[in-house]
Amino acid sequence: MFIQTETTPNPATLKFLPGQTVLETGTADFPSAEAAAKSPLAKRVFAVPGVTGVFFGSDFVTVTKDDATSWDHAKPAILGAIMEHFQSGAPVIEGEAAPSGHAEHDGEDGAIVSQIKELLDTRVRPAVAQDGGDITFHGFERGVVYLHMQGACAGCPSSTLTLKMGIENLLRHYIPEVSEVRPVNA
Repeated sequence: MFIQTETTPNPATLKFLPGQTVLETGTADFPSAEAAAKSPLAKRVFAVPGVTGVFFGSDFVTVTKDDATSWDHAKPAILGAIMEHFQSGAPVIEGEAAPSGHAEHDGEDGAIVSQIKELLDTRVRPAVAQDGGDITFHGFERGVVYLHMQGACAGCPSSTLTLKMGIENLLRHYIPEVSEVRPVNA
């Protein structure tokens, strides 16, 4: 098994590509070791000292480390953990996977929220997945769109620029009711 690695815009995060499907549908975010209880793969990766976050996409695993840990030390151990997992035949997530994706929205802004989600799904999320992350809809209130940033996007130094210059401008261009975009923590 050959696992490729790619850097991301977040220097604390690397993207690992095992060359096979990680998740059939959606994404899974594990911002802590406690959150990884239902994922044998995430638990193995969190066993590597210095790992602070794990995120799964369709064909990648994004790993975030703390500032005190060097990639030179962590990367070989993470590669080993991912390889061991896929060779073990264990599932990536046990039982029902927690729903990932956009939050539900009830209210009179339903048509606007549908447009926001459509733009996120077609224009934003594919580009962000290339960088090892995901951005999902969290809410819309009085012209402000609230987005949840996951994987490499969470804590990325350039995420504010991505939100303000990229996503906010895109949404405001297509949806006049949108005045601002803000990040939320899960």
